Amino acid sequence: MSRDIVGDVAMRVIIFGATGMVGQGVLRECLINPGIARVLVVGRSPTGVHDPKLAEIIHDDFLNYSAIEAELTGYDACFFCLGVSSIGMSEERYRHLTYDLALAAATTLARLNPQMTFTYVTGAGTDSTEQGPRMWARVKGNTENDLLKLPFKAAYMFRPGAIQPLHGARSKTAWVQAVYTATSPLWSVLRRISPSLVTSTEQMGRAMIHVARQGYPRKVLEMADINGI
Repeated sequence: MSRDIVGDVAMRVIIFGATGMVGQGVLRECLINPGIARVLVVGRSPTGVHDPKLAEIIHDDFLNYSAIEAELTGYDACFFCLGVSSIGMSEERYRHLTYDLALAAATTLARLNPQMTFTYVTGAGTDSTEQGPRMWARVKGNTENDLLKLPFKAAYMFRPGAIQPLHGARSKTAWVQAVYTATSPLWSVLRRISPSLVTSTEQMGRAMIHVARQGYPRKVLEMADINGI
């Protein structure tokens, strides 16, 4: 039996960004975890995954959930894995795709599920002061800070660095996937010698499930926390 199960209560979880590399890993871990009874994926395109526990909502407007609020009610946890690279993007555009989309979903879910635990995938180097020189880090820091103010039962910010894709997880960005493919023989070695710098999609998923069920002493989790869990 999974060590993440506490008592006889099975969780119901929502995943955003399940077609991305991290989201694919989180979805897999949720589906194979016996402590999770139902998984709802909200996305713009289907995952292509079929499982008795899985339900999907294809939704185009990630700023407005009024049409599907009834289907978002009654869940214990949300794993928000939706994200984009800031490369070549203006701060205004990056903020819209990062801060605006995350806060729109989280604000709706906090109202519908006040006992929910919300877990957000951010990134190593995020700037909690919101004052640093790196645009993406300021935006991520602002997003983290405002998510932590919402009236959830609990909220956790996951800050991974390098992530090894496992079990078929793939990046949707072609050049990123090409890099992962070319360097795949090195990842296992890097994880062994530099556990503070590298994690995997499997570890991310397992750690997020564990924190959603059992909590964690810190609201912001760095690589050592993720791999330690």
